[in-house]
Parts: sequence; C-alpha cells; structure tokens
Amino acid sequence: MADLLSWQVEAKTLRLHGELDRETLLGLWQQRETVMQHIEVIDVSGLQRVDSSGLALLVHLRQIAQQQGNSPVFSGITDKLHSLITLYNLQQIIVSAENPA
Repeated sequence: MADLLSWQVEAKTLRLHGELDRETLLGLWQQRETVMQHIEVIDVSGLQRVDSSGLALLVHLRQIAQQQGNSPVFSGITDKLHSLITLYNLQQIIVSAENPA
C-alpha cells in the first residue's frame, strides 16, 4: 500500500510528505486553491515518490500561486525528482530554492 500524502502549511511554506502520485493526490487537488494562498516555498523533501501525475500537480500548484501573485520556489528536490523534472524539461518551471535558475 502506498504511503498516504500529507501536507502542512507553516508560515509561507507548503510541506509535502509521503507519496505524490495518481493514487494519493486527490485530497491535495481538492484543496489546492486554499492550500496555496500566500505560499512562497513548496518543500518536497518529505516526498518518498513522485510520478508524472504528481509532477503535473506540482506544476499546477505553482501556477495557482502565481495567479495569486506569488512566485514559489521548491526546496528539498531529490535526485529522483530532479531527474523527472529534467525528463519533462520543467527546469524553468520547477525552480529549486537551492539552485535558482
């Protein structure tokens, strides 16, 4: 059984934990507009797994934040997630706080 996805909002940071895939993302998808208010950092260091559906949600979360006037960066990008970002050529969209473009 997949680890469930959980998230916390602390100040202006959204922290994601567990697995972000097509089986687990529904709850966050349903609350995305509310969750993304005032978010400047999306911390993905607590994610054990991200699939292409999860990556699409990360792109969408960034877009929501931009529509609300924020330009969030991502922190804690693992090597596996970085590989997925590169595979889909999303380096200009999924911007790392550690290595800004």
